[in-house]
Amino acid sequence: MKLLALETATDACSVALWHDGEVRERFVLAQRRQTELVLPMVESLLAEAGWALTTLDAIAFGQGPGAFTGVRVAVSVAQGLGYAANVPLVGVSTLAATAHHAAAVHGDGNWLIGFDARMNELYLGGYRCNDGQIDNLLEDSLVAPETLPELPALNWRGAGSGDVFLSALRARWPALIDWQGDIGPRAASVAALAAPQRLQGVGVPAEQARPVYLRDKVVQGAVR
Repeated sequence: MKLLALETATDACSVALWHDGEVRERFVLAQRRQTELVLPMVESLLAEAGWALTTLDAIAFGQGPGAFTGVRVAVSVAQGLGYAANVPLVGVSTLAATAHHAAAVHGDGNWLIGFDARMNELYLGGYRCNDGQIDNLLEDSLVAPETLPELPALNWRGAGSGDVFLSALRARWPALIDWQGDIGPRAASVAALAAPQRLQGVGVPAEQARPVYLRDKVVQGAVR
């Protein structure tokens, strides 16, 4: 199976190709430049692999939560490419993709993923990572530092830009082992998580792909 994956929900921009377990990826730090960079990165990676859009079996994208504009870039580009290639789209949580990448870099375990959501809030999710497999232990949510939820009684490690609230996180969960603030979602992880879903038949037509914001009032404000 051939899969293209996009991830632009944070200050980075990454694109990956997945082919029966083998992954190649382009990654750049590109704050507010994802719109201008993502398509050239897709074209370059496809050319390097000798693939055409029409040879893809699916397109995966980081569906959020994350920066409003960044999430929209991934969804809209995935939709445009999906229309052009006439292939289904698979959305992947950016928090889950971050957990997958954190485990790949720092080892398996229970990973608490937090992104700074601004407005004194953070996007939060918890995952058990084992040999590339991800199990959700804490549903993705939008929370304030003073209303952090209870966690399963396990050893946890943390990753993501939510380390701006690290003092509050440690006060709530004293057993939190460490926090990797430089870890974020990568297209390679989006691809790795989307591939087994697609093999099980998960996917939607391009027009049905949707972002996940978790903050309805921001979406409403943007629409107005």
